[in-house]
Amino acid sequence: MLNKQAWSLRIRSKIALGYVMILLMLGLFLLVVAGRITDLEKETVFLSDHDMKVHELTYQIEKNVLDMETGQRGYALTGDSSYLAPYDTGITEWKIHYTRLSSLIKDNPDQLKNLSNIQSSIEQWIESAGQYIVDLKRNGQTQAVNAFFHNDSGKVIIDSIRTQFDYFRDNERKLTSERIANLKASNDKLLITMYILWGLVALLAALITYLISASIVKPLRSVIQAIRTIAGGGNMSERISVKTLDEINDLGNATNDLLDTVQRQQWGSEQLALMSVALQETTDLPLLCRTFMNRLSVILELQYGAVYVLNGKKEYKRMYSYAGSEQQAVDFGKNTIRLGEGLIGQCAADMRVIRIENLPEDYISINSGLGRSAPKFAVIAPILFENRTLAVLEAASLTQWAPYHVELFNELLKMMGVTLNSVLTRMEVQQLYSESQTMNEELQVQSEELQVQSEELQVQTEELQNHTKELLTLNRELEHQKSVAENAAAELEKSNEQLELSSRYKSEFLANMSHELRTPLNSMLILSQLLTENRNDSLTEEEQGYAEVIHSSGSELLGMINDILDLSKVEAGKMTVERDPVNLTELPSMLYGYFTKTAEQKNIEFKVTLENNVPDIFFTDEMRLHQILRNLLSNAFKFTEKGFVEVVISRLEPTSAPQLPEAGSVLSFAVRDSGIGIGETNREVIFEAFRQADGSTARKFGGTGLGLSISLQLARLLGGTISLDSKEGEGSTFTLFIPCREEEDGYESVFPGVWTLQAAAAAEREDKQPNGAEGADTVLFDKEYSNLHGKTVLIVDDDVRNIYALEKGLEPYDMNILTAQSGFECLQMVREQPDVDIVLLDIMMPNLDGYDTLSIIREELMLPELPIIAISAKTMKEDREKCLAAGASDFISKPVIIQDVVTRMCRLMGA
Repeated sequence: MLNKQAWSLRIRSKIALGYVMILLMLGLFLLVVAGRITDLEKETVFLSDHDMKVHELTYQIEKNVLDMETGQRGYALTGDSSYLAPYDTGITEWKIHYTRLSSLIKDNPDQLKNLSNIQSSIEQWIESAGQYIVDLKRNGQTQAVNAFFHNDSGKVIIDSIRTQFDYFRDNERKLTSERIANLKASNDKLLITMYILWGLVALLAALITYLISASIVKPLRSVIQAIRTIAGGGNMSERISVKTLDEINDLGNATNDLLDTVQRQQWGSEQLALMSVALQETTDLPLLCRTFMNRLSVILELQYGAVYVLNGKKEYKRMYSYAGSEQQAVDFGKNTIRLGEGLIGQCAADMRVIRIENLPEDYISINSGLGRSAPKFAVIAPILFENRTLAVLEAASLTQWAPYHVELFNELLKMMGVTLNSVLTRMEVQQLYSESQTMNEELQVQSEELQVQSEELQVQTEELQNHTKELLTLNRELEHQKSVAENAAAELEKSNEQLELSSRYKSEFLANMSHELRTPLNSMLILSQLLTENRNDSLTEEEQGYAEVIHSSGSELLGMINDILDLSKVEAGKMTVERDPVNLTELPSMLYGYFTKTAEQKNIEFKVTLENNVPDIFFTDEMRLHQILRNLLSNAFKFTEKGFVEVVISRLEPTSAPQLPEAGSVLSFAVRDSGIGIGETNREVIFEAFRQADGSTARKFGGTGLGLSISLQLARLLGGTISLDSKEGEGSTFTLFIPCREEEDGYESVFPGVWTLQAAAAAEREDKQPNGAEGADTVLFDKEYSNLHGKTVLIVDDDVRNIYALEKGLEPYDMNILTAQSGFECLQMVREQPDVDIVLLDIMMPNLDGYDTLSIIREELMLPELPIIAISAKTMKEDREKCLAAGASDFISKPVIIQDVVTRMCRLMGA
């Protein structure tokens, strides 16, 4: 037979059984009531969703009619188109509301007929009064409008509509009252049924409660009696025995566990008390360590241990080793360990316990008279006092510690820390006392010597008093001079603050000016470029020439803006230099590409010479270097009407480069011309901002006078300078000197090979292209067209001129172009048009700017993969980084170039 206890139910099961029986009764209750509740719910939902919605929609349609009448009258009186907003809204919304209302009353033919009459009246008013008056007013027929309102036949229709709506709503209210009365009668029947069933459930619940409580309370009382017996007798070894298999049994087991815990805590307290007494009786440091380790080995069953005590500021000395040997100290350890050295030193530095499990066999051996064995567990713990490591303890054991052993170990370490600090302090006091006695003896000898010296000093004091009087006079004069100097320094500091404030205001003004100038300049350059290309052959040659002049003038204006901003950034100290490897072998072809056409137009010989001693690669800011050379060559071509312009690139040794005496090897970029030359009186001023040789130069050759000033500032940023050698009427030579750095941060120049591979790849690409520039352009356009054709682009800009220019620029690619004039419109477009492939987003927009729009698209709309090109008239480096950080895929500064926009769009869309 099975054990009887196996069939015993747990308390939870007993209670669950009672609940199951009650739930069965409730189930019967629900079966009776569920049907009726479902009917009530349907009737209630019908009342709330149908009747209230019907009334709401009638009022909405009536409001739409009144809005149309108000908008019509306002527009008729004022002629202001803004008054048509409610009229246009009402025209659209009343039909929507009418459709919804007719669907709600489709089961009531009478009301449908009434609603149809209302529809006819509204359409009659719109045709004969509403749209009729709006059209008259738009056509300027004011007399006809006044004549209509003299009779105002539309008011009669509006009054009729109101009457029809009142009759319609009265019918609906009657139907609603009938439904409410039926619902109330059904509720009364449901309440009577619920009262009867509730009484039956309450009677059954009382019976089940009595039976279950009796089965629980009886065994629970036996457990309570056993606990009182243990508590009254004080016998901690006695344990509770429960025969049932329910929660009472769990309670007995938990009580037994509690007794075990209390028994262990009593044992731990006794061990702490014994250790405290043993440590208080020791005053010697080695004895203290030996006493602590010996008792600790008994308490925690340790087989090996060692104590390292602080000996100096960053060194720990082994003071005692338990069960160790001299050979082990030689083989496996050191007597002195520095802070951070090994696990002992690291434990002292980190002030945390290190536990090591599964130790290897050769870690250390625990020896006895019969044999030896390797420990399985080790712990390295700091002994702390006031957040300072006074000692480190290392212990090893053959068995793992129980959790209560670990808690007791931590308490013993705290006790040892307090005692060890007391012993070390006492030893330090004793040492200081011995040193003080020795110093007293030395001081007595020195006192006698000082007495003899004081007599000599007395004589010297009289002489010093005379000198003191002279020094006081001199000191007064110095104090006066100091006061004058402090006042001058204060004035200088105030001037510096004003100068710094003025500089910041100027930089902010130039940045804002750049934005304001670039915005209209953007659309002008794009449209003039499109006119210059004459894509549809719709312009005459003369008109195309006009467009080229406009594009050229705009480009010159952009160059002037960039020069002013560069000068501002240099003066404000905000221009950064990034040193990268520069390939000098490519520089001649780059310069020929920039200026060959200019030389041909002016019939001037242009030559670039790269001498043999010039390295292939050196490190500098390539962009700034190119900017300086372009400025110098632009000046050379501007002031040379015939003859030649040449660039000679050479390398100078330190002895041959007095301009940069500390730079070592120097690269020289000499730009020579046979132009008008510069007189001695004007050689200094030409490097100043907004200055040229004289007024006639500006009138004849144009320019702002910023190029040379910016070039000199950039040369200094690169660690170099610019010199001038010129003779009036014979030409000039501007020479750029910059350090020849062939290595950067210890990294040797191994780039010639890389450059060779890149040049070969570029040559291979050129060979594969069709012959002639026209063929290459055709292939490029076909590739771009295939990538962009049919794609959807969203252009966002608050300036319609820029939107128009970009639309015209992208027109040949047959793209689906969407536009938005604010950040809010952009977000709405992105939500409503999920097929948008790319976004061209202007950053500087009112209300919701481009930065916030980017963040909302990326974070709230969760579109991290949508390509977004940020377009801004601000060209600072920090502006680009801010756009990319906000979520932009790329950044283009205004004014934009259509080809650049197309290239980046193809790249971002995976072309």
